[in-house]
Parts: sequence; structure tokens; C-alpha cells
Amino acid sequence: MAMEITQFLLAAQSADANVRNEAEANLRQLQQQNLPVFLLSLSVELANNDKPAESRRLAGIVLKNSLDAKDAITKEALVQQWMSVDISFKSQIKDLVLRTLGSPVPEARHTSAQVIAKIASIEIPQKQWPELIQSLLNNVTQSESHFVVKQATLETLGYVCEEISHEDLVQDEVNAVLTAVVQGMNLAEHSVDVRLAATRALYNALDFAQTNFQNEMERNYIMKMVCETAKAKEVEIRQASFECLVSIASTYYEVLEPYMQTLFELTSNAVKGDEEAVALQAIEFWSSICDEEIELQEFDTPETGDSCPPHSHFIEKAQSSLVPMLLETLLKQEEDQDQDDSIWNISMAGGTCLCLVARTVGNEIIPLVMPFVEANIVMPEWRRREAATYAFCSILEGPTVEKLAPLVQAGLEFLLNAMKDENNHVKDTTAWTLSRIFELLHCPSSGFSVIASPENLQRILAVLLESIKDAPNVAEKVCGAIYYLAQGYEDAGSSSSLLTPYLTSIITELLRTADRTDGADSKLRSSAYETLNEVVRCSNIAETSKIIAELIPAIMSRLSQTLELQIVSTEDREKQGDLQAALCGVLQVIIQKFSSSDDTKSIIRQAADQIMLLFLRVFACRSSTVHEEAMLAIGALAYATGPEFAKYMPEFFQYLQMGLQNSEEYQVCSITVGVVGDICRALDDKILPFCDGIMTLLLTDLSSSQLHRSVKPPIFSCFGDIALAIGEHFEKYVPHALQMMQDAAKACAHLDVDDEELMDYGNQLRRSIFEAYSGILQGFKNAKAEVMMPYAQHLLQFIELVFRDRQRDESVTKAAVAVMGDLADALGPNTKILFNDCSFCAEFLGECLQSDDEQLKETAGWTQGMIGRVMVS
Repeated sequence: MAMEITQFLLAAQSADANVRNEAEANLRQLQQQNLPVFLLSLSVELANNDKPAESRRLAGIVLKNSLDAKDAITKEALVQQWMSVDISFKSQIKDLVLRTLGSPVPEARHTSAQVIAKIASIEIPQKQWPELIQSLLNNVTQSESHFVVKQATLETLGYVCEEISHEDLVQDEVNAVLTAVVQGMNLAEHSVDVRLAATRALYNALDFAQTNFQNEMERNYIMKMVCETAKAKEVEIRQASFECLVSIASTYYEVLEPYMQTLFELTSNAVKGDEEAVALQAIEFWSSICDEEIELQEFDTPETGDSCPPHSHFIEKAQSSLVPMLLETLLKQEEDQDQDDSIWNISMAGGTCLCLVARTVGNEIIPLVMPFVEANIVMPEWRRREAATYAFCSILEGPTVEKLAPLVQAGLEFLLNAMKDENNHVKDTTAWTLSRIFELLHCPSSGFSVIASPENLQRILAVLLESIKDAPNVAEKVCGAIYYLAQGYEDAGSSSSLLTPYLTSIITELLRTADRTDGADSKLRSSAYETLNEVVRCSNIAETSKIIAELIPAIMSRLSQTLELQIVSTEDREKQGDLQAALCGVLQVIIQKFSSSDDTKSIIRQAADQIMLLFLRVFACRSSTVHEEAMLAIGALAYATGPEFAKYMPEFFQYLQMGLQNSEEYQVCSITVGVVGDICRALDDKILPFCDGIMTLLLTDLSSSQLHRSVKPPIFSCFGDIALAIGEHFEKYVPHALQMMQDAAKACAHLDVDDEELMDYGNQLRRSIFEAYSGILQGFKNAKAEVMMPYAQHLLQFIELVFRDRQRDESVTKAAVAVMGDLADALGPNTKILFNDCSFCAEFLGECLQSDDEQLKETAGWTQGMIGRVMVS
């Protein structure tokens, strides 16, 4: 029996916080006391046309939120909660929300459509609610159904298709859904609202239409209806139709050939003369075609023996008309688009598509674009100069270096002069173009750079270091140009010395830029510090150690100043956290740079006490952003100082514990796990006094259903680091740690291989389990190796399971082969019988020895030697 909850729902929306809080508490109490009755009461409220619109709206929202959540763990709990509700209650709720599709109130219909889809997402995969699809189809196809019901039902079908997998419906149901939806798009028979709902529903149903798109007659009918609605009088319907075409372009590329002439005319007309919302989708159609063809070109390599999907070369065939159309879009800039990177308009979409066309057709785009560039680059109107610069930038990736080099070298001086253009848009795009040139065409280590001489470099840096003082949006793009300019000199041999004379000036200007207060947000400061990091990272350490050493006190001073900032609001706290994170990031890069050479490690060791003291003060701020960056920097410091890091552990350990317990901000937890590994490698057995606390927290994390799964693989790898550091002292952790590893190994076998994300996770998990075994086996190698004997057979069974999986990742293969060698090496003759019974080992090693990967071959050779030694013992 439903409860009367109208007053609670209305009070929960009161402007009076006390009234609102009390009502929310009452609703929570009702939910906890009797969930089925609470859900039914919400459904009754939503379905009742006599109730106030406000209470119905909130009832629908609460009902929807009781069925779904963004967080995977919460979502699973809600699914189980719904499944446990008695069937009589569920039936009543479902009847009520279906009935609400006929409500005269649009918001109630819309919310009930969403609720139905959420219930369907839980029940249809479980083969429950089998009558839903037919019930919805009846609403659409019965002539006596009111147009309001048809519209709401088509919206519901769209949401249901969005929520479930195409495998959840049988083909007859798919056919019926597509027929109902496509017929709903018919101009002659239906109202505007019904046609719009049908077109949007088709967009969500397209994934279900694989079989139908293979049938020429059905495909022709669907394409005919989509192309007709793309010419509808109503903008929203045209936009929805073009969204369908974008989806069709990526999902059914291989069957598009017969329709391409029509589609070119449709998209061309839309780009040239339709409303922006429609034109954007028309451009997106061609971007999707480019994406497909770029992927096909990458797939179509002689090395792969696979048969290639058909490549129709649509872009190549259309380029002579398509490229001029896209070039015209570049002239439709908005006045303030240089100030806001989130703006998406015709010129941005056209430029993005032009970049993709260049990647698709390569050299062929140059003669199509360069006349536009040359004609407009010197025009008095800023829009033309900016469009020409954007067009030039758009073709920098795709054509060969041989074709681009002369163009870029000829235009470089012109671009440098354009950094003094009177128009901000032009300077912004020019700086971005220089950034792309340095990213794509400046790589001295490979023997080519558009910066042909030291004199050119001097000129470039003079312009950049002057332009970095320009407006914030221009300065940010200049930071990008300096970033890629520096990156090009990484590992460039003698060429890396070319940047050394300018390093002090670059660092000075970047620090000055980071201190600027005229940026509307902290984006410029972030760019300046990211660029500073890259300049330090790519510098020639033998020549620049003194300059970079002087940077340490400068950054520490800035970090120290952040601790004195007056914090009066959440915004102040966020700004402080972001600034501290950036500065800790710079210190981390400096520490890593000096640690990379024995000649410079002493510089960090001398400053280590002061640096660590500062990091500990930063931790006291308890800001999670800072926590991450400071933790990473401490990991680098541990590597740099080695065993000397032990003196910091008593005070630092509390923060290490806090990081390992931070399951809510799982990235912090994951980084902290990585730092535990860094510290183990630095301290070896000096970590021992802290191991009980660390292992307890790591085992607790592994047992937690609240912790994000991505943290679990690093924890297993960390077991290996700890075992390597403390050797035989790891014995007391073996029963618990190995049980966790065996349970995780079993779980790997049950992961859904069709889910790409889960497959990646499975590979990470398997690799980390092998890394844990390797570390533990090596740790026990010189003492108490017999402790691992009871686990040897399970390990070999797990390796065999992985060997039989043809979808395994190469890193998993390497870890599996390595751990086989570690098993033989650590346990010696005790494993002879086990290896004798393992027929797969020889086959696995044989496969690896045939690999093109030299590292894998080397590991397999070592493992073969270890096993061979055991077999002859």
C-alpha cells in the first residue's frame, strides 16, 4: 500500500533550509524503513495527474536515482536492491510508470520514460520484463494512441536502446523496434514532436541494426527516411537526423557507397546555409568518415596477415569539393573564440575536420589548401589572416616531411613576424601553429628539424620570449611552443647543447608568466609550470646542472609562500592546492633530473632535508590534489636519497598511512601504493619496522569493495617490492598475501573478454600478480625458499591459463615467462617434478623465443636456462 508523500516532496524543495533538511530526513527514513512501499509511493505520485507538478518531478528524480548511479559500486548495490524487491511491488511500479507515458504533463512523461529505461537496464539483461518491448510497440503502432503517448513511447524506446545491449533483444524485437521508430519519422503521418522523438530514438537504436543494415532493402528504407528528415522544416529534426548520419558513418561505413552522392549534397547544403547546430553535425559526418579511413589505413599494413575491411576512399574522392567547403568555414570565427577554449563553432569544427582530411589524404591536400593560405595570409581583414594561418596549421600532420619542410621553412619567418599582428585572434592562432610545427617537424634526434641553424633558434626564442608577455590566451599558446621546442632537443646528442645558452632566460620568463595575475583562471600558470617541467626534463644535464640547481630554492620559496596564504573560502583553498600541486610537480621533475646522473645526485642529497621538511608541511594542508603531487615528488626523493631516506620515515609514515586509507580519492591511494614501492627499493630492509602497518593497510584495501578496482593491480606489484626489500621477513605475510593473489588469479578467469575496459583491467591484474610472485620468490631465494613450495603448482596452473589466452597483452606474456624463471631459480630442484608435468612450458617458451621483441626473447632464454638447470639436477 502506497504512502502519502506529497508534503514531504514539496517541503524538500522549500527555500527554507530547515524545512528542506527535515523533509529530506523524513524521505530517507521512509526509504530505510520500507523500500518497496517507498518506491511504490514515488510511482503513485509520478502517475497521479492531480498532484502538483513539483512533487511529481521530484518523485520521478528520486525514483530514477534509486535505480542507477554514476559510481559503479553504488550502481551495483542499487541493482541488487531493486532485484530484491517483491515482484508484486515491482509489477505495480512498472504499470504505473508505463501509464504515466499518457500524462498530459510533458515533464512527467519524460521522467517516466527515463525510469522505464533504468528498470529495463536491470531487468531485460536478466530476461525479466519480457512484455515491455511489445507493450511499448503497441503504444506506437495502434492508430487510436494519442500523439502524446506515441511521442513519450518513442522517447522511452530510445532511452531503453541506450541503456541495454543489442544482444539483449532477439532479432524479431529489433526489427519491430526499428520499424516502429522509422515509421514514426514519417512526415505525412505524424506530428513534429512524434517525428523528433522517433528520430532521436533511431539514433539510440542504430547499434541494434547490424542485421538490418546488411539487408539492402531494409538499409535503403532506413537511409531514405533519415535523408528525408534531414531536409525537414524543423531545425531540431534536421539536427537529430544529421546526428543519426554521424553515427551511421562510423558504425556502417562499409555499406555507405551507394548513398555518398546524396550525403555529400545534404551535408554541403547544411554547412553552407543551415543553422549552426545542423551545420556542426554535417561537418561531424565528414570527421567521422575521416576517423574510419584513418583507422583503415593504420590497419592496412603489410605486416598484418589479417584481411582488411573495405576501404572506400570517400575522402580522397570528395576532397576537391570537400576541402574548399571546409576552408570557407574557417572564415566564420566568433569575436571572442580566442578567449574561450570551450567554444565550439563552425570554424572550429571545420578546422578540426580539415586536420583529419590532411591525415587521411596526406600530400594531396597541400595543393588544395596552399592557394587559400597564400591568398588570405596578407589580407587586411583579420578573419582572413587568421583563417589562412589556421588552414596552414591544419595540414601539418598527414603530408610527408619532405613535402612540408620547404613550405614550413619558407613560412617560418612570416609566422614569427605575425606574432606582432595587431589582432589577438591572429596572434593566438599563429602561436598555436608554431607549437604544432615544433611538435611535428622539430626532432634533431631523428636527423630533421625545421630550425635549420643556431641563428634561427636565436630568432625563434627572441620572438617567443617577447610574445609570452602578450595577452593570457596568446601567452598560453607560446608556452606550448616553448614546450615542444624544448622537447625536440631531448636525447638529441650534440644538438641538445643548442638550447643551453638560452635556458636561464627561458626559466626566468616562465616563472614570470606563472606569477601573472591577469589570467582569468589558473590555466596560464599551469601551462607555464608544465612548460618549465619539460624544459628542465629535456635539458642537457651536464651543461645545465648549475642553472637548474638555482631553480630549487626559487621553487621551494614559492612553495613555502603558499603555506602562508590567507584561506577564507573554498575557492582560496582550491587555488592554494592547485599552486602547491604545480610547484611540487616542478620539484619532482628537478629531483628526477638530478637523480638520472651519479654526477648530480649529490645536489639533491644536499637539499633533501629542506625539501622533505617542506613536503611534510604541504601534507599538513590535507588537500588531495597536493597530496598526489607531493607524494609523487617524495617517491622521486626516495629514489634520489636511497637508504638515507630512512630518517624521514618516522614523521612521513602517518601521511603514507593516510594515503593508503584514502579509498574515496582512489588516485591518491594508487599513487601512495607506488611510492611504497619506491621507498622499498630505496631502503631495502630498513623499511621493515613499518611493514606491519603497510601490509595491514594494503590487505585491507584489497578486501574493500569501496576501493576503485584500478588500485588493486599496483597493490599486488607492491607485495613484490616489499618482499624483495625485506627477504625472509616477508614469511609472516605469505598466508594472507598469497590467498589474495590466488583469489585474484581466479577472478581473472571470469572477466568479460568482450568488454575492452575489463580486458585491459584483466591484463593489468594478471601482470601485477606475476610481478608479486616474482618479487616474493626472489626475496626468499637466499633464505626460506621452501615457504613458497606449496604455492608453486597453483602458480604454474595460472601461467598455463594465461598461456592459453590468445588475447593476452605482451606485458603479461613477459611477466609470465619471467616468473617461470624465478620459480625455477628460487626453488631449484624442488620444482623438477612440477616442470616435468608441465607440457605447456616448452610450447610457451618456444613461442616467446620466436618473438620479434628482443627483451621477451632474452627473458625466455634466461627462463629456459633456469628450467634446464632444474631438469638436469
